[in-house]
Amino acid sequence: MSYVDGFVVPVPKKNLDAYRELATLARDVWKEYGALDYREWIADDVPMGEITSFPRSVQQKDDEIVIFSWIVYRSREHRDEVNAKVMADPRMKSSPETYPFDAKRMIYGGFAPFVE
Repeated sequence: MSYVDGFVVPVPKKNLDAYRELATLARDVWKEYGALDYREWIADDVPMGEITSFPRSVQQKDDEIVIFSWIVYRSREHRDEVNAKVMADPRMKSSPETYPFDAKRMIYGGFAPFVE
């Protein structure tokens, strides 16, 4: 069985290059500490829903695009160990004010297997 952290992030289109740099660093650090997989995907066919949708979930603005990402671990315990190491790594020390996206509108959480 595995465990997954999932994220949905609104990124200003003008900040996509800066976001890619941050995501590339994050991928390298998470994988260095044992994450099994790390993926970031940019919205391509993600319509604005009338009631719910990925864009609505992060209050997407006209100049933004949605990024959907996940990190895979062996288990919840493995995830907790990896994340503790990642958060202690000086390469990951920055504040939400310096992120190339609005961290207050990011959606994230950990997910246990249901159907594999």
